[in-house]
Amino acid sequence: SIIIPYYNEKKRIKNTLKILQNYILKNSYKLEIIFVNDGSVDNSEAIIKKKLSYIKNNKKINIKFISYKKNRGKGFAIIKGIINSKSKWILTCDFDMSVNPKTINHWFQKKYINTYNSAFIGSRNLVNSKVDTIFYRKIYGSFFKIIIRILFGIKLNDTQCGFKLYYSKYLKKIIKNITSFGFVHDVEIINELNKKKINVIELPVIWKHKTNSKLNLIYDPIKMIIDLFKIKFK
Repeated sequence: SIIIPYYNEKKRIKNTLKILQNYILKNSYKLEIIFVNDGSVDNSEAIIKKKLSYIKNNKKINIKFISYKKNRGKGFAIIKGIINSKSKWILTCDFDMSVNPKTINHWFQKKYINTYNSAFIGSRNLVNSKVDTIFYRKIYGSFFKIIIRILFGIKLNDTQCGFKLYYSKYLKKIIKNITSFGFVHDVEIINELNKKKINVIELPVIWKHKTNSKLNLIYDPIKMIIDLFKIKFK
């Protein structure tokens, strides 16, 4: 299952669906693609449904749409997708496709995915990763990494890359404990995985910065820090 959350993404739909279409055409796996509309007020959902209508006759692809009226946050959308997924493997993927979904095929081909008792997360800070980013993301990323290491003892290089692969059996159990619905939901999921002794393995990605990001450079970093302390002391 590929879970793709989105909020008011009208400007990025064309490029995103082009990448997704190329992946689908070359794909050999059976896929469940779940789009989760996190309270968009534009017509993103209608456009996506129209442009993907050609897939209806593809027996290998099952597309689901989940939608609700109030914007709750990326973490909430991902949790909704996880709850409604039916596959053994669950991949979360940012709408902008900053990491191409074909990366998952590469991971399997390289036999990085060799156990059901681990989570596999894309990391932009590995030697083999290729990253096209801008300076302020690196600064925020380094600062954020220090904070979560102090608060939770998480020693990963990158917790915030949206490209993550989980095995549904353990994920659906721990997802019930997640209380953070914003950008730091990743940290809470990883913290819960650590509590359950589930290995979290970082894997290389090719990551490209995309315009029209939903990250507010002033408000969101402050909120993320507050949310981290809420997770720590909940």
